[in-house]
Amino acid sequence: MKKLSLHPLTWWIWSFAIAISVARANTPIFALVSVGVVGLIVLAQRDDAPWGKSFNWTLKIALWILMVRTFIGTVIGVPIPGTTLFTFPRVPLPDWMPGIRIGGAVTLERLSSALSEGVTICAIIVIFGAAASLTSPHRLLRVLPIFVYEFGVTVVIATSVLPQLVTSVTRIRQAQRLRGQNTKGFASYRRVAIPLLEESLARSLDLAASMDSRGYGVSRKRSRYRPISWRISDSAVALSGLLVMGLS
Repeated sequence: MKKLSLHPLTWWIWSFAIAISVARANTPIFALVSVGVVGLIVLAQRDDAPWGKSFNWTLKIALWILMVRTFIGTVIGVPIPGTTLFTFPRVPLPDWMPGIRIGGAVTLERLSSALSEGVTICAIIVIFGAAASLTSPHRLLRVLPIFVYEFGVTVVIATSVLPQLVTSVTRIRQAQRLRGQNTKGFASYRRVAIPLLEESLARSLDLAASMDSRGYGVSRKRSRYRPISWRISDSAVALSGLLVMGLS
């Protein structure tokens, strides 16, 4: 598939529409199909840049959230009667918490309900992770209107944190391998924390210095240098997402 040169807002509009469709449909099959389509688009359209690699980590985070959500949903909460699959040890609760239990019988209905809710939540996370992976945060900041510019800076920094952390962790672990250190297992991640903290602080200072040198916050006028235009391809992509949202 040929890479499309799109407006920075296009993939975000498309992702918002798909995420709303997943929430409205509220079915795990539609959520999984949406994640599959989004994944194929990311593989074909993402750039070879730090933000382009964030989608893989978004998938890993979503899997962890799904496992935690399923465990909490089956162990803690209101029991749902049905076919019993297995039983956890029951923890007694006070009388002022009627209907809520910790442990006890786990039914097929309760497990399927927890999985369905978890898949929907994780699908929405993955869809927004795809938008962050397909869009340069710097180009996104350029097209934001001036009255939401400060808010946009916050959003752009927030959406660029994960790609930068991914790049930093990859670089640090590669340096550890070159030094002959073991990079497998949970213990190896503890040796990443201090170098990652130092690099994050250094990057924050560099960002503050670059914004100060460019006069950020001094002038309220926006530069018109190399404007980014909205094209027919952007309308087609955005309308496809809105069409899916309308049909869901």
